[in-house]
Amino acid sequence: MAQIDENPLGAGLPLDPLPGHSSLGRLERVLRRGEFAVTAELNPPDSANPEDVYERAAIFSGWVDGINAVDASGANCHMSSVGICALLTRMGYAAIMQISCRDKNRIAIQGDVLGAAAMGVCNILCLTGDGVQVGDQPGAKPVFDLDSMSLLETVRTMRDEAKFLSGRRLTSPPKVFLGAAINPFAPPYDFRPHRLAKKIEAGAQFVQSQYCYDVPMLRDYMKKVRDLGLHEKCFILMGVGPLASARTARWMRTNVPGVHIPDDVIRRIEGASDQKKEGKQLCIDIINEVKEIEGVSGIHVMAYRQEEYVAEIVRDSGVLRGRRPWKHEAGRGDALVAERLGHIREGKEENQQAMAEAASHSQPRKADRD
Repeated sequence: MAQIDENPLGAGLPLDPLPGHSSLGRLERVLRRGEFAVTAELNPPDSANPEDVYERAAIFSGWVDGINAVDASGANCHMSSVGICALLTRMGYAAIMQISCRDKNRIAIQGDVLGAAAMGVCNILCLTGDGVQVGDQPGAKPVFDLDSMSLLETVRTMRDEAKFLSGRRLTSPPKVFLGAAINPFAPPYDFRPHRLAKKIEAGAQFVQSQYCYDVPMLRDYMKKVRDLGLHEKCFILMGVGPLASARTARWMRTNVPGVHIPDDVIRRIEGASDQKKEGKQLCIDIINEVKEIEGVSGIHVMAYRQEEYVAEIVRDSGVLRGRRPWKHEAGRGDALVAERLGHIREGKEENQQAMAEAASHSQPRKADRD
């Protein structure tokens, strides 16, 4: 029976430390046990409503080992990755906080790392970030005080040496599992394995790749990775995702930096009577090939505006091999939060005395605490 990692005192609480682990999170444990991991990307809402995040996260519950909180990908503004992580960790989900160097300097980034770790974030993905010119606010001022390499080194220093870049000591360092992004499908191809080696040297313990639609190219990349012994130093998760249509595939190939989609993939989808269904099947077929490649430790599912297919894709691919990831179970606390949100949306006001009375009624009885 698969092991379910959860603190018996509460889903939102950290796990007990284990030797050789740098974090107190589930994702690192799954990977270090040699289980094939599945992560997914939560596309952030253009909203201040927390239920928008919870509804999107619920789709992944029981099917993935970690959920990426995206940090303004494509240089477009959405709910912040820090805010999404605050909501996810409150409910016990394993959040992977993306940090883009585009929008913040080293002072703000180091503060975000501490704040994220304090609220239970155990995984951080370090990104340089797309340039502002590709987003919908090209007049914004880019920062790029750090890049992905120096960001990895910064967080590793905070974790392993318990100090800021300034040299000032930390009283309690962040216990985090460090990740980075890779793209085996962008030129110069021979340089890509060496780029991974540099990120591992900078501190990357796991990596997630750009979309994989060219499995032969991935096989060539992974052979070079194995020749360098990098698969033994870092957990490699390959990016996969369904294509909604041939038109979508062409748009992505032209407009999304680093995405490589071969012509034969587009022809396959274009020739199908139901292009969305064929795009989903293509994703499943790619997973079935990728999971057999030596050195691949998991997949990262990116299903933009098709999140409802993630569970079906994971199930039909058989990638979990009978294992069931952690699933969020609704509790009394969820109902209290939902009720309070309902009051807020309806414009109901509560005076201090009423709020105090409500809080006293929500406290567990002594018998419940025991």
